[in-house]
Amino acid sequence: MSQRLRQRKDLGELMVVAHAVVEAESGDDVRVLIDDGNGAKTAEFERARLQRMRDRGDEVGSLILMNTTTVLELAVRQNLIADRGEMRDLYRRLRGLDDGLVPIERTELLSQKLWTPPSV
Repeated sequence: MSQRLRQRKDLGELMVVAHAVVEAESGDDVRVLIDDGNGAKTAEFERARLQRMRDRGDEVGSLILMNTTTVLELAVRQNLIADRGEMRDLYRRLRGLDDGLVPIERTELLSQKLWTPPSV
């Protein structure tokens, strides 16, 4: 922990995870939206720790990890993004604000599977 506090750029992510863990340890299920690699690793470690606590019978909540890609996939499934062109534009604008986002081609955001409506 003290080593993480020395890395100033990770402090925001650490605070997000710390607050989420406090809520989860109180019994709440908490969604955490985090793209940062180190922050996501820390959140995943805490998610697994909480799961182990639940497995042994402790009454704790959970951490549900999400990232920008997850949110955008949900938006497609809810028809909030019209087509791949709109997705490309939106993602381009998001990348301009967040240097942690990978190129869209390294995601599934343009995949046929995501854009094909589920069969009834």
